[in-house]
Amino acid sequence: MDGRDKPGHDGVDSVMPLQQSIDHARPSGFADVLARTGDALTDLRARHADGSLPLLRLPEKRDDIAPILGYARLLREDTTDVVFLGTGGSSLGGQTLAQLAGHMVPGLGLLRQPRLHFMDNLDPETFGALLDKLPLKSTRFVAISKSGGTGETLMQTASALSAVKAAKLDPHQHFVGVTEPAKSGNRNGLRDTLSTHNIPMLDHDPDVGGRFSVLSNVGLLPAAVCGLNIGAFRSGAAEALAPVLDGKSPAEVPAAVGAALAVAANKPIAVMMAYADKLERFTRWYVQLWAESLGKDGKGTTPIAAIGPVDQHSQLQLFIAGPRDKLFTVVTVDAAGRGPRMAADLAKLSGEPGFAGKAIGDLVAAQGRATAETLAKNGCPVRTIHLAKVDEAALGELLMHFMLETVIAAHLLGVDPFDQPAVEEGKVLAKKYLVG
Repeated sequence: MDGRDKPGHDGVDSVMPLQQSIDHARPSGFADVLARTGDALTDLRARHADGSLPLLRLPEKRDDIAPILGYARLLREDTTDVVFLGTGGSSLGGQTLAQLAGHMVPGLGLLRQPRLHFMDNLDPETFGALLDKLPLKSTRFVAISKSGGTGETLMQTASALSAVKAAKLDPHQHFVGVTEPAKSGNRNGLRDTLSTHNIPMLDHDPDVGGRFSVLSNVGLLPAAVCGLNIGAFRSGAAEALAPVLDGKSPAEVPAAVGAALAVAANKPIAVMMAYADKLERFTRWYVQLWAESLGKDGKGTTPIAAIGPVDQHSQLQLFIAGPRDKLFTVVTVDAAGRGPRMAADLAKLSGEPGFAGKAIGDLVAAQGRATAETLAKNGCPVRTIHLAKVDEAALGELLMHFMLETVIAAHLLGVDPFDQPAVEEGKVLAKKYLVG
């Protein structure tokens, strides 16, 4: 086995570009909106060249790979459980990558070691129960907050620190932090807390926002703990960015096509439906990315996450027969021929003799195709994206595609994709209520 086969290697693998089709979704005016993305693509190339948007430099970045892998080894050593503390973009990106290794995949997530826990929602019962039941001696905590001032993360970190100290354990051996570097005049509560306890920290890039941080150490550290190939995520992302940097026309840039479709369709709701358990967290990551980046000044569209085939039995009725206010993206994978096969005698007994010899993946592939075609035949605009493989490179490409699509859509709508003023207002008010 050479180095390219080892988990976490930095080799550049060949990548199968994602296949995007909007044949059933081109609205009137689409060509004009697509042409308008040209200015956004020019701006992206300029910001890549001058380094003013570090997100665009992440696909080529390699000097942080070794430190991330080093911390991952420390977190795995003699460890049964790793608890990631953080919310929103500080957690969803890591969850999305870790799911590729089985985290939160039904039937698989609880079988892997170490067990991963992403405590992204603050709930007193849940977090208290976790701390009570964890084998603290073999548990490691990773606290992630870009600003270091996120109330939920500070509460969780303080509670976990108290539990570790009460168990007579050294916090230095049980914690890692990810937050912005210290800056004169800026208070960083997380950094101050962890530094006081001599806890090692990785620097969060101050110019990469949380919801765009999946390809930074924020997302790659959990992925490395799982033994995934973190270099391949970035290699895949480079594939999505390449047509932008190569100066391709908007029609040749999948992210520009997707952004133009989202704006030209003029639908208030955007449904993301993926046909793979390992993409379930991706759909949730997309919801935050799209909602928080575009929902400003009375603009934006409401994202909805769905997973197939299960949501065919809960949401598809509304999707097809309800209001025509949705744009659909259906993500499929090469499932055909995969998984257990149905014996001929059992197929006959079940009343479906045609199922004989068919694999579970055959049904899933048929359902994904049928859903997209049924939506289209009923007048619902549908875009399909197909991944030949669900691996690190493919997921990296998919993630960068949607980050670019979001930034380009923001340009078309005339909003800043990188701020979140309404969220900040709520944070200030919550702290006011808390402290009186």
